[in-house]
Amino acid sequence: MSIDVSPGPREETLALRDLYRKEMDCQIIHDSWHGRGWTDSYLLRLDGRIVGYGLVGGIRDQPRETVTEFYVLPAHRGRALPLFRRFVEASRARLIEVQSNDLFATLMLYDCASGIESNVVLFHDAITTSLSIPGAIFREVTEADKEPITRQGLDADSHWLIEIDGAVAATGGLLFHYNIPYGDIYMATAEPLRRRGYSSYLIQELKRVGYEMGKVPAARCNVANAASRATLQKAGMLPCARMLTGVLKPD
Repeated sequence: MSIDVSPGPREETLALRDLYRKEMDCQIIHDSWHGRGWTDSYLLRLDGRIVGYGLVGGIRDQPRETVTEFYVLPAHRGRALPLFRRFVEASRARLIEVQSNDLFATLMLYDCASGIESNVVLFHDAITTSLSIPGAIFREVTEADKEPITRQGLDADSHWLIEIDGAVAATGGLLFHYNIPYGDIYMATAEPLRRRGYSSYLIQELKRVGYEMGKVPAARCNVANAASRATLQKAGMLPCARMLTGVLKPD
């Protein structure tokens, strides 16, 4: 059975990417790279028939040398490893970055990469919480809030905040740069008001807002950020995967 891997227009991968998204059924960290034009697309063929695709990319003007997606139709996964190796050869990829709940790509990483590391934890909403803080108000940010938010060293572009005794305690929101319907929660608490539960309360309320918008809340944080991880878990967000990176080995 002959293997061919060649560059192809992004439009030819769209139907296959829909299948990939359905199989993943979760937030896909690199999903937006394709739409932003940060990836090169490759079509995988067996005996001339398209059986999958691969993407190699880099943020903005970075070299496109990182494998971010690799998908083969289920009926042809017995040939996945030689297809992947040919894809790496054709694309001249040097690195691979996948999320561990992408089981298929994770297998390729462990077969073909060295120096594997993990610096980011991914979270999904697992528990409905009922946190409350007396006197705390959760509301949308107004124009009048911008100056006090900036003064507190928080993000003035946030859409939601926690107010306590008339002062801004924490800010955050949801970003929709991943695959719909998933929304990425972000938040920060003013330095003097940390460790009082405001961030977890904010995350809980942002989860509620997300569901009311018809979206699914998700989140991520650095593995070394124990405070953020504890905050997310207190609000019912539990780890669901790790981002894995590796250096591709010569075949």
